[in-house]
Amino acid sequence: MNTSVAKSRRTLLRAAVAGGAIATSGLALGAVPASATAVIAHVPTRTRPGTPAAALRELAAGNRRWRTFHQQHPHETEAVRETMVRGQHPFALILGCIDSRVPPELVFDQGLGDLMTVRSAGEVLDEAVLGSVAYGVLELDIPLVMVLGHQSCGAVTAAVRAEETGEELPAHIQYIADHIRPAIDHSQQGQARIESTIDRNVALVSRLLAREPDLAARITTGALGVVGARYELTSQRVHTLT
Repeated sequence: MNTSVAKSRRTLLRAAVAGGAIATSGLALGAVPASATAVIAHVPTRTRPGTPAAALRELAAGNRRWRTFHQQHPHETEAVRETMVRGQHPFALILGCIDSRVPPELVFDQGLGDLMTVRSAGEVLDEAVLGSVAYGVLELDIPLVMVLGHQSCGAVTAAVRAEETGEELPAHIQYIADHIRPAIDHSQQGQARIESTIDRNVALVSRLLAREPDLAARITTGALGVVGARYELTSQRVHTLT
């Protein structure tokens, strides 16, 4: 593709996403009030973590607040909501499971515009998910991607059980299991196999992301970090996986 054409398309895409809320603000829910400009002008500048290490520290601090019941519920005020009309600058992208007990914004005590979240059962990585992650990194300059697995993952459990029994899972759930199957730990048995596979699946997805050429180029320069992590339901703690 011609370089100038590619840059032009990226510019149009950024403008479309940033301006989408403005273009549709008069539909159904009403337009932004005339006083919004004055409100926006008095909102303090938010400090956005600009490196992978800084982003990871912010996530760790937020998770500490969450699990100790000291949540700040940041960036939810009326003034902040008005600033979101103008665009978004998330500092991390969380690729997590669809499990209702693991909502990233709550687990990391973050607010509007802080995180971009992509969720699929078992953190399965297909083209749509990969495209979503790539958009966050390449178009919004997000410095950190975290693949977040969790204790007692139902998708991983289903994949392990299906392989053990040979049972075909219903509808499109087999598609999920097929993607998880390469991570199954055959050196373990019973619940230990499931728990180990949860971690191995996170590692697998993290490796696949890190090998993507566009993402790998940013990792090489230090502009992007890809890290695997796990959320423990019993303690509400997120810890990184080696």
